[in-house]
This record gives sequence, structure tokens and C-alpha cells, in this order.
Amino acid sequence: MDLQFTPQELAFRDTVRAFLKDKLPARIAQQVKAGQRLSKADQEQWHAILQAQGWLAYHWPQAHGGPGWGAVEKFIFDTECALAGGPRIVPFGVSMLGPVLIKYGNAQQKAHWLPRILSGADWWCQGYSEPGAGSDLASVKTTAVRQGDHYLVNGQKTWTTQGQHANMIFCLVRTDRAAKAQAGISFLLVDMNSPGVELRPIRTLDGDREVNEVFFTDVKVPAENLVGEENAGWTYAKYLLTYERTGIAGVGFCIAAMAKLKVIAARVQCNGRPLNQDPLFAARMARVEIDLENMKTTNLRVIAAVAGGGVPGAESSMLKIRGTEIRQEILSLIRRAMGPQALAFIEAAQYEGFDEPLLGDPELATVAATAAPSYFNYRKLSIFGGSNEIQKNIISKMILGL
Repeated sequence: MDLQFTPQELAFRDTVRAFLKDKLPARIAQQVKAGQRLSKADQEQWHAILQAQGWLAYHWPQAHGGPGWGAVEKFIFDTECALAGGPRIVPFGVSMLGPVLIKYGNAQQKAHWLPRILSGADWWCQGYSEPGAGSDLASVKTTAVRQGDHYLVNGQKTWTTQGQHANMIFCLVRTDRAAKAQAGISFLLVDMNSPGVELRPIRTLDGDREVNEVFFTDVKVPAENLVGEENAGWTYAKYLLTYERTGIAGVGFCIAAMAKLKVIAARVQCNGRPLNQDPLFAARMARVEIDLENMKTTNLRVIAAVAGGGVPGAESSMLKIRGTEIRQEILSLIRRAMGPQALAFIEAAQYEGFDEPLLGDPELATVAATAAPSYFNYRKLSIFGGSNEIQKNIISKMILGL
């Protein structure tokens, strides 16, 4: 079932497609479709292209540099970008910190930080998780002690995605150790180049360096970098996480991955016939496609519900659960379709270009080379942003009233 668009929405879709055809670099699109990593320069190039069009912060209000799109326009843009091989917009500045500053930041913070997010002058990362505070985020122990015109920060953050590229990090810090867990947390903006900040890489299963540990030892942070009120950071953290969880659902990327799976299943042979004619495999494809169609509609409802400037509620937890499960199932089916041709992930992590035509098909050779690392890497989807088990608790409490 395809969603029905109005003539105006179809015209907008044509505009997006024309833009992508004209402006999306072919080299970058090929890397994205092949499941290969992009460099920081690649991501910055794409951000700059979008910003020149006025589409980078596409969910920001027009007053702050957004295009003023509605729910359907956002859905169309996400979907068309994913299908064309457009890279994911790095979310930390644009999709996470930006909305928090727009809602809770003071006039000076908005005037300073928002333009720098749009221009790429600052590259942000997220300082939430700690070794003892993952899904139980309220247990953060990194402290910030007010000393005159600055805070002194000490502690550790972990799983800091793309921290190796960042010059700024937004952090949850404990500013009142005597208060109950949620009540003593503040939201602080920290310069990664400050004395006392140390970054250590964490190697992931696919052999890449995507996440990091960040250590803070007597780091001085200007008091003006406190967002909102001291000890009210838990409110801002929850607000940010609803945006993060909605983004993690990755509806557009699920749609693109499903289209890719269909092509693979039609071309890979199993017992003398296309894999999509194998009863068991075809049944799994049908099941995940039905789930995806349902999620499309739910995603539009959630986006439309906040079109007036609100924030996604517990519904974002529903999207996060289903989106991550769907994406993981599609990646599992792609890896299964490649069978023994899916390279061991350590070998594939070193993959930079593959000429040998596995299965007699160079395009499938590229899929085979990245099937295993993509599968293993994206096992993380159901854990970060609050594990799916935690999301079920949120749904039970906030929606079902249990």
C-alpha cells in the first residue's frame, strides 16, 4: 500500500527528486548505497549542500532557519533522500541540540549556537551515557561544581558517537548530589578542546572507530554554557530524547533498505529460482514489509501531532521500537540472502573496493562485502537512545497507564 499524496505534495516530491539528482554527489550516494562509511569531509559536504538549499534543519521553525515544512513534506524528504542514497544528517547538532536550544536556550545562546550549527562551524557530540548510566540515564555521576563564573566538571562519558570529529559536546552533569536522581541534573555545553578533556576510541565489532570514551578532569566550563536552569536538565534531556528516538526509527532508511532487499531477493538464486520465490524467505519479507507500511502511517501521525511546535511524546518510543526491529530484520535478511558470500566482518571492515564479481554480479559483490558489517553494527539500534526494553516501560506508563 502506497501513501496517497495531494497534487501539491507530489509537486514537492518532484522538487526534492530534482534537487537530489542535481546536487547529491554520485560518489557519496554510491558509498551510502553500498553501506560504506563516510568521512567527516563527506558529511560536511552534504550538510553544506543542504544548508545552501535551506533544508539542513528541516524540522526547525522558519524563524530559526528551518524551511517551515509540514509532516508530509518531512516524510517525503526523508524517504526520497534515503532512496537516492543521501547520507543521514548527523543528528547531534541539528536534530538534538538545536530543538533544545530553540525551546529552552536564552536569546544569547540561540543567537550564538544555532547559526554555528547550520554553518558547520561547530560539530557536536552527545555526552549522556556513562559506564554506570546507560538506559538508567538518571544515574549519571559526572559532576559540575559552580565556582564563580564557571563550572568545574569531572567524570566520564561513554559510547560517544563521532566524538573524534567533534569540537563541542552537550552533557548531562550532576550539579546537586543531595537531590534525588532526576532533580540534580543540569544540561551543559562543553568545548572539547578545553584542558582536561581526553578522548579514547572504542573499536566496534565491524572494526571501525565510531564511538568513544570521554574523560573530564577539572574541566572549566563557562557558567553561560548552562542551558536553562540549574538542576532542571532532566526535563531538557527527555525533550531531546524524544527527537533522538523518532530519528532512530529511520523510516526513510527502512524504506530504502526494503527496496534494496527486494532487488537482492529477485536476483539471488536459491535452488534454481529467485530467492523471493522461496516460501520461507518470501514470508519473512512480507511480514517486515507489512510492519514497515504500518510504521509509515504511525510516523506521519507523530510528526503531524507536533507540527505546531510541540514535541513527540511517548509515541516516539513506539517508533523507536518498531523502526529498530524492522531495520534489523531487513539487514538480517540481506545477510541471509548473501549466504556464504557475505564476507567475515573483519575482512569486510577493511573493504575499500571490490572488483571480483561474486555470484557473477559486481553489484551483489558490493552487497556481500558490506552485509555482515552492516548487520553486526546495527545490532546497536535496539540499545542506544534508550533500550527497547526501556521504551516498553515508557509506553506502559505514559500511554497504557499501567
